[in-house]
Amino acid sequence: MEDSQTYFFAKLKWLDGRPLLDTIEPYRRQIFTDVLYAFDGDRPRYNLAVCGRAKKNWKTTDLILAALCRFLVWPSPQGNDCFILANDEGQANDDLDLAKKLIAANPIIAREVEPRAKEIIRRDGSGKMQILPAKDVAGAHGKTYLFIGFDEIHGYRNHDLFEALAPDPTRRDALTWITSYAGVRHAPGIPLYDLMQAGRRGDDPRMYFSWYGADFTTDPDFTETSPEQRANPSMESWGNDGYLDQQRQRLPTHKYRRFHLNLPGAPDGAAFSADAVISAIVTGRKRLDPEPGRVYSAFVDMSRGSADDAVLGIAHYDAERKCGVLDLLVAQTGKPPFNPRVAIRKFVDICAEFGASRVTGDSYAGQTFRADFEQAGIAYSAAPAKSVLYDALEPKLNAGEVELLDITELQEQLLTLIIRGGKIDHQSGDHDDYANAAAGAIYLVTRPQQTALCAMPIIVEIPRGDPHFSGDGGAAANFASYRASRGEGYY
Repeated sequence: MEDSQTYFFAKLKWLDGRPLLDTIEPYRRQIFTDVLYAFDGDRPRYNLAVCGRAKKNWKTTDLILAALCRFLVWPSPQGNDCFILANDEGQANDDLDLAKKLIAANPIIAREVEPRAKEIIRRDGSGKMQILPAKDVAGAHGKTYLFIGFDEIHGYRNHDLFEALAPDPTRRDALTWITSYAGVRHAPGIPLYDLMQAGRRGDDPRMYFSWYGADFTTDPDFTETSPEQRANPSMESWGNDGYLDQQRQRLPTHKYRRFHLNLPGAPDGAAFSADAVISAIVTGRKRLDPEPGRVYSAFVDMSRGSADDAVLGIAHYDAERKCGVLDLLVAQTGKPPFNPRVAIRKFVDICAEFGASRVTGDSYAGQTFRADFEQAGIAYSAAPAKSVLYDALEPKLNAGEVELLDITELQEQLLTLIIRGGKIDHQSGDHDDYANAAAGAIYLVTRPQQTALCAMPIIVEIPRGDPHFSGDGGAAANFASYRASRGEGYY
């Protein structure tokens, strides 16, 4: 660490006034030395650093420190412009706030720069450091830079942003620094997965790969430690021996694994193949609008408590491709707790939009929900047990016979379902409202009798607000009365 100690970090203080180097553990010092001060001749040895470890292990701090080093002291004839890309506005503000606090704590830096709303400017005009949400960098595409940092890429689904912000090939000193903990998606084509595989292969001589996870670490000093220590190399700096036990009790298992063990993908005992689930999701598709001549089926998972969502799923069967297609997956308006009977009114309107005269759901709350749907003209059928729905979904996922919507809750719930007691269910403390509604809708349209019906499509119109539609004779009678009033048959 000798070069960096004397060159930059040894001159700085941490936010509380302590010498900065006193706050940086040996493993972090080694990363800085390897990435910032290793050379092959007059060229930096690495132009890409991928640094992964669990939450609360100084990843963002190290990213900011590396950016400041390049921004302030790196001699570059093409200027010292730097970017840091955060996941969202909140994270960008946090990152910028940390950078500004470090500047304020160090007069040696403060006299050289001018902090502004979303950037820090060098007073000599040789560069600026911008910290932005990833969605706000469209104007930066194609621009040259000395340093670009990506703060947490676990949610990235493709390489588009990396390609748009690729380093300038004429700049031999450009450095990309990526930091993250593991993501739910863990399959080829997902940036973090691809970078991890490249790092473990070690076939890119200009890529520096540092990883600390419960199952794997690149640091030989942590190989023989416990899984918690391997994923959290800075845990001694917390001064809180009970922190991980506390988080284990408070978080769902799959979140604890990702956040604090840095383990990707689904939990142990996962019911569905992560690759199959991810392959079934059509990237960017949030819903499909109803089309004439198409038969739709609706499935509802009503709320079972103050923390549950009520979710409606609508699907159709594509006979040509022999594929069940999820068209819509929508929850009640607002977050739990809520009045589920208000949610029913929303779902009835959506069923009308898709021409679905019947909804399927379980018998929770006795006849209350059934009566509410039927009062509005939607027949209500009892659903099979959800384990039956999940059992039916699995072979279709594996065979590629399902298209799902790109909805975060659906993806996470499907990936974290487990086999428990011989049945597929969610883990204790988790939810499966979105997964159940989607599986139910797909089940309805992929049953043999339903796929045959798709050869004779019938769209049923369900109007709202018609006086013939609010009688007490049940959904079928209400609907028949309405059709009869218009001289139409009832299908």
